[in-house]
Amino acid sequence: MGKRHEQLHLGAFIYYSGHHHAGWRHPDSGVEGMFDVKFYRRLAQTAERGKFDMLFFADLLYATNVGQAVAGMLEPLTLLSALSAATEKIGLTATVSTTYNEPYNVARKFSSLDHISGGRAGWNIVTSQLDLEAHNYGRPKHPEHSLRYEMAKEFVDVVTRLWDSWEDGALVLDREAGQFADEAKVKPVDYNGEWYSTKGPLNVPRSPQGYPVLIQAGSSEPGQEFAASIGEVVFTAQQSLEAAKAFYESVNSRLGDYGRKRGSLKIMPGLSPVLGATEEEAKLRYQQLQELIPEAHITAFLSAFLGVDLTKYSLNDQLPEIPDPVEASNGMKSRVQLVMDMARNEKLTMLELGRRMLGARGHLQFVGTPVQLADLIQLWFEEYGCDGFNIMAPVLPGGLDDFVDQVVPILQERGLFREDYTGDTLREHLGLERPSEGHFRAGRSVVQERA
Repeated sequence: MGKRHEQLHLGAFIYYSGHHHAGWRHPDSGVEGMFDVKFYRRLAQTAERGKFDMLFFADLLYATNVGQAVAGMLEPLTLLSALSAATEKIGLTATVSTTYNEPYNVARKFSSLDHISGGRAGWNIVTSQLDLEAHNYGRPKHPEHSLRYEMAKEFVDVVTRLWDSWEDGALVLDREAGQFADEAKVKPVDYNGEWYSTKGPLNVPRSPQGYPVLIQAGSSEPGQEFAASIGEVVFTAQQSLEAAKAFYESVNSRLGDYGRKRGSLKIMPGLSPVLGATEEEAKLRYQQLQELIPEAHITAFLSAFLGVDLTKYSLNDQLPEIPDPVEASNGMKSRVQLVMDMARNEKLTMLELGRRMLGARGHLQFVGTPVQLADLIQLWFEEYGCDGFNIMAPVLPGGLDDFVDQVVPILQERGLFREDYTGDTLREHLGLERPSEGHFRAGRSVVQERA
């Protein structure tokens, strides 16, 4: 593909008081501020100081095992609206499930955030994972994996139609003539689909970005197809450069099927760094974190994640032969496959496997010096394994401080990352076009015509 001329992209993925399962127990964690906006204001301003493209918030629709594990989180769109007033440039993105929401509500909330922030909003589209979430919404069971994706496609279709219900320039605001908007440019949606229906129009005008940036987090076959059809950023978990390059090519090769060109989608794997002034110091810090994970949590986690009771096995043994957990899973199938591959290919004991997963939840774990981390980022980027990374600090706020202060300057010196923002919107940071009305529906029409 040749030398890359663009610069890489960085997201700051915020999760509890750090991504490590036991990071909240670390003396440097800010767990006491987990439900305080000041904690997140500091993180947002740190990431903006580091010129990150975006701040990225996860969302879970349940709380469990609250006696022993960190649980609960502030509703992300409410939080991001508050953070928009404390920042000026950084993108503000949040996970919102298509399974337990209505299209009109989601369209309205993200359009509002885009207006409030001056064009910095992004929506991470997920389908949720667990029956626990279904129970909180009065449903007996979580929908099946393939059905969730079909529903999600229709959900996003409805949302984009609602965003398109106001054309650019629809607001007139002519006091003398008494005309608020051009009615010809505000149209009902009148959508009646298999799972969703809405009349419209939306009660929020078209926002600064046209559409907030659409992010997709999933690496399964349906997930890749979904990403190629509507995704503008893909958040994925990859354990090796070889696998990352294969995924990068697989997703990008599908874009043409939807009338899209390369560069219209950015792939950003998760990266969880533990840094030290020396390798030895970094390894010590990592070991200290790993030892904070109770062994009972490992057994419980692997049993629940793989759908099999492992309590009768020793954690010093490798995984026993079990029925295909990927096929049986109704959650994140691609992540289950990744775990099984790690276990078999590296011949990990269940203790090693559990610690690896609970350390970075299946994402790439790095332990070393800032220069070594910059080398890894540069290699993956220049070898087309990614377009950038979502940085998942194991312990917050210190882990993000370390990356911004110690790694970002090296990337900037090498010409790999911006020294300052050159635009105001998230789309401008990512080098993405502002979508025209009906943008993604046009792509789906290409597929239908070829079928």
